[in-house]
Amino acid sequence: MLLRLMLAVTIVLTPNLLYLSPNAGIPGLNPANLLLVLLLIALAFSRPWDGPQPAQGMLTAPLLFWFFSLTVAFVVATTTLPIDLMDDAVHLKNIVFYPLLYFVFRHCRQDLDRTRQLIYLTMAVAVAAGIDAAIDGLSFDITTYSDAQRTAGPFGEKNASNRAGVFYAMFLPLLFAVAIFMRGSKRWRLAAIAGCVILAFAIMVTFSRQAYLIALVGIALLLLRRHLAVAVLIAVLAIPAAALLPDAVVDRVSATEQYDGVGAARLDESTESRFRIWAGAWKMWKDHPAGVGLNRFPHYIGSYSDNPTRDAHSIYVLMLAECGPLGVLAVLWLLWRLLRLALATRWSGGPEDVEARALGIGFTVAILAMALGNVYGSPLLDGLVMGNFWILCGLLEHYALLKRDAAVAALHPAPRQAGLATAIGARFPLASRLFPGRYPSPPR
Repeated sequence: MLLRLMLAVTIVLTPNLLYLSPNAGIPGLNPANLLLVLLLIALAFSRPWDGPQPAQGMLTAPLLFWFFSLTVAFVVATTTLPIDLMDDAVHLKNIVFYPLLYFVFRHCRQDLDRTRQLIYLTMAVAVAAGIDAAIDGLSFDITTYSDAQRTAGPFGEKNASNRAGVFYAMFLPLLFAVAIFMRGSKRWRLAAIAGCVILAFAIMVTFSRQAYLIALVGIALLLLRRHLAVAVLIAVLAIPAAALLPDAVVDRVSATEQYDGVGAARLDESTESRFRIWAGAWKMWKDHPAGVGLNRFPHYIGSYSDNPTRDAHSIYVLMLAECGPLGVLAVLWLLWRLLRLALATRWSGGPEDVEARALGIGFTVAILAMALGNVYGSPLLDGLVMGNFWILCGLLEHYALLKRDAAVAALHPAPRQAGLATAIGARFPLASRLFPGRYPSPPR
């Protein structure tokens, strides 16, 4: 009971940690660290798991390899350009910390029903975070876009709105997949539809253009998988339907391309600055093929572009610049294993299992959303955004293991004669002597 409670509390609090006190009453122990400590204590004192024993996790090797590449980059940074050892160590710790939730939830020791409940709880928490953003969005003036009118929900101030948009865009496909694939579960489908509406509105009021694109791509892929005719119809109606969007959203999207005084088209400053930073990062990597070291990109980029002390605005660019090809390879390997995990979830219950199908397909598109979200930013390093994603990875792997075990048990049931044979052995002791092993005596 304690373990189940702690697992649920962790899911609820992980995206909302900014609402908690920074030190949780213990010096040096922030709420995230405290949650993990309590989880580990609950695991240590919970009853032993008598279900199927998992082999090595599907994400274990790529995550450890990624941690290794980050550690190498940490050593490079502290030896080639020492600045603040404690700050670098904390930065490394913050990156590594939240993926550890995958390992904890993969070994959560819950049965199938309780694992399923925790999976749906992660979706419900995402919807609750969307409600947080939606409440802020309802106070906006939707007639004109302004940078001051952007919400990030529980993820921070308006400068975190792009990361918040990625979070909502990651969980939207999961709910949408439940809504269109979970045949025979009317209540779940209606709840999923309501969640989709809330997350769609939350994405809209983040005014994150990348989140708009990711959400549209995700929904389009799911519709193509389920209803090709409907997908084509929506594509045809998409352009005239855009006129129904709030003016602020239209202004935000159209701001991507602007025109100068002579009418020549050009990208807005935000988009142009990213391309300049990426060009500078490429030059940086050519000068430092092994990477400049963890947490050193802001200190080097000023020498390679006119945007000093700026974020790389792409996890792939950042990994190449700081960790070299080793970091990029680690991220790509991780994405590949995530897709394999989604496929394993999809087929864990067999071709007729609508729930496993919905979760597997939805998670596949959620992975694509996460990958796309990191093209134009680096939310992979943001624990608040990615924490529940790592939790979901662990839960889905545990769910797939339980589903496969149940399917195998259904195909190869235990012999029904076992109980009868034991009863005969108990009632007629001579039978167990005449036929050793066939009619076992009951344990004394």
